[in-house]
Amino acid sequence: MRVVCISAECEPWAKTGGLGDVVDALARAVAAIGESEPPNSTVEHVVQSQVWLGTGGVMGQAPGGVMAHVERPVDVFLPLYRGVPVPEGATRTPMVVPDPLAPEGVTEVHLVEFDARGYRVRLIDHPPAFDRDGYYGDDDGDYADNGWRFGLLCRAALEALLDDDRPVDVLHLHDWQAMPAVLLRDVAYAGYPRISGAAVMVTIHNLAYQGWLSREQLAGLAAPDEIAQLVKPLTDGLLLLREGVKRAELVNTVSPGYAAEVLTPAFGMGMEKLLAGLGHRFGGILNGLDTAVWDPATDEALPAHYSRGDLTGKAECRRALLTEVGFDADDERAVLGMIGRLDPQKGFDLLAAAAKDVLVEGGRIVVLGTGDAKLTADLRTLAKKRPDAVAVIERFDRALARRVYAGSDLYLMPSRFEPCGQGQMIALRYGTPAIVHRTGGLADTVVDADASPNEGTGFVFDAPKPAALRDACGRAMSHFHAGGLAWAELQDRGMAIDWSWEAGPADQYAASYRRAVSLRKER
Repeated sequence: MRVVCISAECEPWAKTGGLGDVVDALARAVAAIGESEPPNSTVEHVVQSQVWLGTGGVMGQAPGGVMAHVERPVDVFLPLYRGVPVPEGATRTPMVVPDPLAPEGVTEVHLVEFDARGYRVRLIDHPPAFDRDGYYGDDDGDYADNGWRFGLLCRAALEALLDDDRPVDVLHLHDWQAMPAVLLRDVAYAGYPRISGAAVMVTIHNLAYQGWLSREQLAGLAAPDEIAQLVKPLTDGLLLLREGVKRAELVNTVSPGYAAEVLTPAFGMGMEKLLAGLGHRFGGILNGLDTAVWDPATDEALPAHYSRGDLTGKAECRRALLTEVGFDADDERAVLGMIGRLDPQKGFDLLAAAAKDVLVEGGRIVVLGTGDAKLTADLRTLAKKRPDAVAVIERFDRALARRVYAGSDLYLMPSRFEPCGQGQMIALRYGTPAIVHRTGGLADTVVDADASPNEGTGFVFDAPKPAALRDACGRAMSHFHAGGLAWAELQDRGMAIDWSWEAGPADQYAASYRRAVSLRKER
């Protein structure tokens, strides 16, 4: 199968969060299927990593038991944002693409192409659309012309595919920014079998972002006759994600737990009935982790390396982190680290409310993140009063983040909802048991050590409330301060899990691609 991804982000060329990591790692992993034998796993805790609602699908296999292979290279279409590095040797080709806002109905863009990291990067270069301070908006909010911008990305991608020697079998679209591609497949390119015949798989990384376009903004997305086919008369506008989901052959979220949650009003963001109506065409596939990138045995950002069999270096990482943030490196009190976007979703306000109790119970807190400063106001105030026990670093610092994962004793992830999450996976891989809210991918990946003493990998609380977080932290710190064999075994179970894409998710996506192709042929 020939697979083409369209996304607003892909690490290392464009990234604001986990979306970029997933698109990069998945593009590499699915193309490598069949090149080597599956890795030998030393997993002690098996994670339920795939579910298609209404089916008992076999992970890693297509219908009929045939292993699903993906043609190399996988294509990844991205905008050429300001500052995106383009390697020497990249080709640059001018293209004329339909543009509903252009005076003559078309505009010139450039297709910048190069092979890297096992897949083909295809950047759409059009400075008026993408040479801006931010990917999606600025300090004043989202760009008002995002419909035009990402519509142009998708039109350019489809035009490039029309010119390719080989038709595309699967369009893998990530989040609302890529949804214009499926709308255009069914409307503007309905008469072009190379595009209209392609199956579409939509991956929802976060349902909270759906891409609302008003009637006025729709003018930048499509021509008037196309809009008439997309939007009913007298409606105010269009949600790109909703319309994309309606038209896709398959839709998935990035964990089985989140897939189940979004079918409820509490998490469905108004789309629960639509998603439930998809039946077996909707499900969840747990994200993998790039275990070559995230490895305490080789991580260059760490002051010392360590592995599952030898944790000596972790103690050195702990001392170095405490010194770096201004804590007493000889103090044996538990260190709780938290990294992330300062957003209500991530539960920073829960930590702020519980922080004083955490200190009383013998903990210290290290927070690293950027975003809404109001969410950390209480923590900053507490840090000024207790610089020996609370550190708040409000910046984006990849190297320091790695040192927090390695140097902390416990990792905090009290998200109100979490489609998948990578932080908890990284923390467990770095020998740092995680404290998480029982939601989405967090519930799929962390087992409570008190509820399941022989299988536990962290500490799980049920209600997204400060008191529940405080209690979970208290339980976790009791285990840490008790130490001994039980603590070592807890760390070891977390480090034993094989989170790699090759251990399951890549096969599951490849099988899903083949299933999407079959569904497209049936329509």
